[in-house]
Amino acid sequence: MLSLRPIRRFCHSSSFIATGSAHIPTESNLSQGLKPLEEPALVKLKSERDPEKLFKLFKANATNQLVIENRFAFEDTVSRLAGARRFDFIEDLLEHQKTLRQGRREGFIVRIIMLYGKAGMTKHALDTFYDMDSYGCKRTVKSFNATLKVLTLKPDLHAIQDFLRDVPSKYGVEIDAVSFNIVIKSACEMGFLDRAYLAMMEMEKSGVKPDVVTYTTLISAFYKHDMYVIGNGLWNLMVLKGCRPNLTTFNVRIQFLVNRRRAWDANDLLMLMPKLQMEPDSVTYNMVIKGFFLAGFPEMAERVYTAMHGQGYKPNEKIYQTMIHYLCKAKKFDLAYTMCKDCMRKKWYPNLDTVGMLLNGLVQKGQLDQAKLIMALIHKRVPPFRKEQLVSLKSIL
Repeated sequence: MLSLRPIRRFCHSSSFIATGSAHIPTESNLSQGLKPLEEPALVKLKSERDPEKLFKLFKANATNQLVIENRFAFEDTVSRLAGARRFDFIEDLLEHQKTLRQGRREGFIVRIIMLYGKAGMTKHALDTFYDMDSYGCKRTVKSFNATLKVLTLKPDLHAIQDFLRDVPSKYGVEIDAVSFNIVIKSACEMGFLDRAYLAMMEMEKSGVKPDVVTYTTLISAFYKHDMYVIGNGLWNLMVLKGCRPNLTTFNVRIQFLVNRRRAWDANDLLMLMPKLQMEPDSVTYNMVIKGFFLAGFPEMAERVYTAMHGQGYKPNEKIYQTMIHYLCKAKKFDLAYTMCKDCMRKKWYPNLDTVGMLLNGLVQKGQLDQAKLIMALIHKRVPPFRKEQLVSLKSIL
């Protein structure tokens, strides 16, 4: 069983729950604040393809702030060395960085921990966390969560359990909602839903309030495993506890309803969202549209599509794909033709199965000119479809 012992609190701050997501470096925040690759060293790093030369070039710029503080250059270098399986070069570079001035900043060490994790060097990431004191860097929940996140990249329940059990009390780290959410998500991904739920119970016992990420992760997992009674119960518990669902939570619930062919219930939830000051997004609309098609109500799908326009939303490529595909299945080829023509003129192309259905439908209706126009637009695709695919489509005409 996954057990989280109560953690002694050394520096409690309620802001951990409100802003906990900031503790884990993500792809989005790694891309912020990047310096333009205009300096010679950065240009050379980006263009160098030989792993050994890349290593030497980076090592030569180990104290160059334009390089070291450029997260893209740092991450890209490590990623390419990992791709070349030169883990010895990665270790040399990152271990050297820890001995320099920047190695005293926790944010910089968090980056090294995550880079080791992405390179698959889990032990090095752990050692970096354990050795932070040796290079004068303060250890907080930020570096703890980063290391915990690395452990989930290669899911090992025992390793995660041991880290949670031993580390916080040993190093005086106060775990927060993000810490628990990392564990809960990992347990769900491994299929241990009971342990994920127990982790939420331990979360409350430790004085950390489950947040919308906690509930949404669990609800999604139970729905995916067709344990909808528990999923619904968690939704009700979330509301009862005063935790406000967010857009992702609504989309998870709507996806579940669509999968159960409960299109009208999904639409009711869509209609409820604005009343709760919650704006649907293109994913929400796409799911409800698809739901009505699957439930056998194409006219309602069209009405939702029209209503989406009335709310100021413009269809994206995914919505075009859904509409055209299911309009063809419903044998509404005129509207499918109009939408397909508009879609491809925006440089968005439905998949070949959908185009094939449309061409077949137009030919059967005797609308050969429209079918030829669709085929002409297909030929303008960049990059082009394969020759055998084009031949297959042309054979329909």
